[in-house]
This record gives sequence, C-alpha cells and structure tokens, in this order.
Amino acid sequence: MPNTKPRVYLSSPHMGGDELRLVTEAFASNWIAPLGPHVDAFEQEFAARVGTAYAAALSSGTAALHLAMRWLNLQPGDEVICPTLTFSATINPVLYERARPVFVDCEEQSWNMAPALLAEAVEDRIKRGRRPKAVILVHIYGQSADIAPIAATCARHGIPLIEDAAEALGATYGGRAPGSFGLCGVHSFNGNKIITTSGGGMLVSNNAQLIEKARYWATQARDPAPHYQHSELGFNYRMSNVLAAIGRGQLRVLDERVRARRANCEVYRRAFADVPGITFMPEAPWGRSTRWLTCLQIDPIAFGADREVVRLALEAENIEARPVWKPMHLQPVFAGCETYGGGVAERLFERGLCLPSGSNLQPMDLERVVVAVKAVAKRR
Repeated sequence: MPNTKPRVYLSSPHMGGDELRLVTEAFASNWIAPLGPHVDAFEQEFAARVGTAYAAALSSGTAALHLAMRWLNLQPGDEVICPTLTFSATINPVLYERARPVFVDCEEQSWNMAPALLAEAVEDRIKRGRRPKAVILVHIYGQSADIAPIAATCARHGIPLIEDAAEALGATYGGRAPGSFGLCGVHSFNGNKIITTSGGGMLVSNNAQLIEKARYWATQARDPAPHYQHSELGFNYRMSNVLAAIGRGQLRVLDERVRARRANCEVYRRAFADVPGITFMPEAPWGRSTRWLTCLQIDPIAFGADREVVRLALEAENIEARPVWKPMHLQPVFAGCETYGGGVAERLFERGLCLPSGSNLQPMDLERVVVAVKAVAKRR
C-alpha cells in the first residue's frame, strides 16, 4: 500500500520575498533572454557577496568549472588533482578537456581534501615527470576545506588552484568566502542548493581576463562583428535574465537560509545525543559551515543497523535521505585513475547518510525524521 504521508525532501527550493517581483519586472520589460540587466546586477551583487572582483553568471556550476578548465589550456593526458569525495560534476569537466584526474583522499576533520596528502601527491607527480596542471579543491556539504596549506602547496609549485564551492555558498574560512582564494571559484544554483535559480551557476575570480574570456566562450564565442563570426569553439553557457532575477532575490535571503539549515542540524544533534553509534560531520575550527546538508556517520555495531537500513526505513516513511558521496575512485567511469589514499572517503561513504536539511522544513518534518531514525535504533 503506497505511503500517503507528505514527502519530506532532502533539500527543496525555498523562495523568499523578492523573487516573484523581480521576475515580473523581467517579464514586464520583455527582457527574457538573452542576458539582460538582471544578469549584470546578479553578477555584481554576487561578486560583492563572496569578495571577488568579477563574476560570470552561467547555466550551471558544471559549465563554470568547464570554462575554468578551458582557461588552463589543458592538453590530452594532462593531470588535474581532485578530491575523491565529491560529486562527479567536479570531475567531468576535466575529461571534457581530455585531461586526466588524479584523486586525493579527504581528512576526518572536515571531510574535504587532506592538505598533507595533497602535498605528497603533488611532489610525487612532479618526481615522476607528471607536474599537475591544476588542483580542484571542493568544499563539500557546506564545509570549507582547510584552504591555507592547500593554497601554499599550489603556490610553492606554481600550480593553479580552482575552487569548487558549489555546496558552500554562505560558508566562511577565516572570515572569507570559500571560492575566493584560488585562481577562480565555482558556485551552483541547482534546485537543491542553499539558494537556487532552478538551474544555474557562477564563475568568480579576481582575474578580469579570465572572466572576460569565460563570457566570450559561454556565448558561443561570437566575435565582435555585425554578422555571426566565430574564431574559437564556443558554448551555450550563459544565464537568462529571468533566472538571474530569481538569483537576485535568493541572494538577499542567503543569511536566513544558512541560519535555518544550521538550526536543523542542531535539532538533529540534540535529538540523537543519546543514541549510540551516531556522529555528525564535524564543523572545522577554521570557519563556519552552512550545514547545507546535515550528514551523519552511523556505526552499525554501536547503532545496531547500518546506514542503508536507516535510509530504507526513512524512505518507507516517505522521507528522502541519501548516502554520502560515493568516492570517485570507486566510480566505474573513472576506473584506472590513480588515487592517493582513499580509505577515509570509503569509510565515510559506507557509514554516511545525509538527512533532510532544507531551510523550509517545518518542526513536524524534523520530528518525523527523528522518530523514524530512533525507531530503527529501538529494534536492536
């Protein structure tokens, strides 16, 4: 018999007060596409928010990362060092440019790339005559990586640092926004992100030439001519004026969304404080996490059931939950890529579960999650 309880989603869109007014403004002006004044304003407002000089509004975070890879002028067989604990969208653009990812394990403290292991990987690749062309650093689940030692390793060897901050908008590292430290940063406004434009992304940088070139490539690489002329390969990657209007409204409520998601995490923390075998993703001491998703580790011996049993029990109550990212070095599509470490990411995947974390969750939604998890524990 189908479950008739309302669905509790992992992370659903949450509109604020200004989005509809701004979209209506775009419709009233008939400036739907291409580009438009909301795109220009969104880029300026977003750059100001994250602390970079420039930004380019694009169709997705993946598009932003692809243009960052293209800027590096990668050649077939070039290597790019990436974390293994991430979503495949981080890695795919490396292959779009016919380069090869090399994976590095994460650390327990933040679940992000381990700085010491990155340094070891870089030095090893250089000794083997395989100097990496870039490092992609991902800030997962709303938690900044430990950027300073990673940036120092990159600077010491003259390797560009690209930051994938798709999951970390609103987080901080030493008071600054992740994504603002490297050559460029990537953000996502997919439907499950902390703010959304339904689909969309942003490439940010302090390098004016990089952003200018990204905008050129993203508009089919059209040359400045009265006719359609193209001297380079281009892409259809720019954001529409309508979606940018939504993004402007969403950006205005970002702080509220962060507070709500952090509050959700605290509800779960208090509720499961006396449940054996449950631990939470740490909040690293160098900054503030957004808790984009509240992530647990479930010790099957202490808890009495494994992560998958809990996930299925939640699904039976029409509650969406999801395992922590499956490491990239275990993905069939990346078989054969070299990996440094991997055991930490494998353990986090085996035991990790992401709970409903949306900023629009109601107390009764959170209570349903808590009751369902505790019901599994009581079966022991």
